Amino acid sequence: MSESSGTPVSGHAGELAVAVARAHGVEAMFTLSGAHVFPMYDGAVKAEPPMRLVDVRHEQTAAFAAEATGKLTRSPGLAVLTAGPGITNGVSAVAQAKFAGSPMVVVGGRAPDNRWGMGSLQELDHPPILAPVAKLAHTIGTADEITQGMDEAFRTAGSSHRGPVFVDVPMDEFFNQATAVVPQVDPHRGAAPDADALARVATLLAAAERPVLVLGTDVWADHAEVAALAFVEVLGLPSITNGMGRGVIPGGHRLLVTKARSQAFGQADLVVVVGTPLDFRLGYGVFGGKDGATPAKVVHLADSPAQVSGHAQLAAAASGDLTSIFTGILSALDRVSHKPDWTPWVDTLQDSVRAATDRDSALLSAEADPIHPARIYGELVPRLADDAVVIGDGGDFVSFAGKFVEPKRPGGWLDPGPYGCLGAGLGAAMAARIARPSAQVALLLGDGAAGFSLMDVDSLVRHDLPVVMICGNNSAWGLEKGPMQMIYGYDVAADLAPRTAYDDVVKALGGGGETVTDPRQIGPALDRAFDSGVPYLVNVITDVNAAYPRATYGV
Repeated sequence: MSESSGTPVSGHAGELAVAVARAHGVEAMFTLSGAHVFPMYDGAVKAEPPMRLVDVRHEQTAAFAAEATGKLTRSPGLAVLTAGPGITNGVSAVAQAKFAGSPMVVVGGRAPDNRWGMGSLQELDHPPILAPVAKLAHTIGTADEITQGMDEAFRTAGSSHRGPVFVDVPMDEFFNQATAVVPQVDPHRGAAPDADALARVATLLAAAERPVLVLGTDVWADHAEVAALAFVEVLGLPSITNGMGRGVIPGGHRLLVTKARSQAFGQADLVVVVGTPLDFRLGYGVFGGKDGATPAKVVHLADSPAQVSGHAQLAAAASGDLTSIFTGILSALDRVSHKPDWTPWVDTLQDSVRAATDRDSALLSAEADPIHPARIYGELVPRLADDAVVIGDGGDFVSFAGKFVEPKRPGGWLDPGPYGCLGAGLGAAMAARIARPSAQVALLLGDGAAGFSLMDVDSLVRHDLPVVMICGNNSAWGLEKGPMQMIYGYDVAADLAPRTAYDDVVKALGGGGETVTDPRQIGPALDRAFDSGVPYLVNVITDVNAAYPRATYGV
């Protein structure tokens, strides 16, 4: 960060805060109106040019929109929340950003200093609540400190390992005047990785007969997607993607073996995991041992030291700038005398990919009544453009999306991530439509998830943000109903009202929609949705007994 060529700015604290946010690339402020943060609105309106204000119906949506903006743009999104309940309503989104490594800044209002301790409206000390789920959480005490405090917030959020930052400002100080310099912002680059650690990884790769590479969200977040694809193609290395790593290896690529995931992880002798934690999604870092294979050696590569697994047994690890990690390992392999050829291993996995694709085709074209959830994806996937943004907000229904949707480009997939938080979808859809104005935006909603945020279709309509919403409506909490029946032989608190007309809710709020009960009508309904130019929900009635076949429940 360099202040030598910064811009002097005078105004109230809200104007200064907006100037710093704009210097860090912020184009939209997500909020729900509150007097504690009026100066931020005034600063947005008076900025040159004005900053876009997107107001919503629930603070969770504003915070989820900022979180998704951070994911999509790879620079911090901005949510501005009023004091007290405005801020506590946004905590789940902040926690999701913490788990997903999403850069975002939440600016909160705060009861005025000159009334602190007297019981003014919504007086609450917010930072101790946010501290466990934020990289940084503190109060910016005065207008004179606002530019430095906001600059620190954005720099912290946008540097490895990325994540959420919370600051609040006392209401009386927000209205106060100050003069300060808004610093110029230099691009962030991660630390240089240790060359010896990369050489150890290269040695392990050279000796491996059945390696598998896993590419996760931080590969995208760290701007390493080009280097990652080159790494895979130069080495001929079979790969699996998760989170926002999806699309780094284009769908249909010979070296993308996600559809052979079970075999790849079960028979691998080396698994190299890059940019994603060794959590429940990856068996906590235990691979191999299937069909007589020995346990696999595991390598973990991360964007910062604290992200390297502390619980898994690792054969090697390295951290730092992920592009430098990929290029450094390639350079180290150039110095290895034995050049690996994994063509037979790739051929074996591709046989499994083809077999899985053949098995999937029956589900993707199923004529079942009620509709099998997979049929929705059989109709949706051929209609998705290469630059589409696909958003998952749900449990069982979105699990099918993870199985059948293979993005062609990176940066176009948003899901609940390891935190598994429902209700993020409408905010993410707003963010996607603003960040990618010419792209298709498809929001996949379970009917349970729809209940968290569907009222914010009103916000999509008011701000002219057309989005296609597809609701897999099985009238149940599908991710809970099946497991409870398995454990107890019955289920409770798992059923929703049958065939709820969520499309009528959308139409009442100014959008469009329809209910589909015939699988042959899904495709035409999706065409009408994409052509409509308005927020449009296709409410597909699905079979509650067609559960996603999962190997883990996250514990």
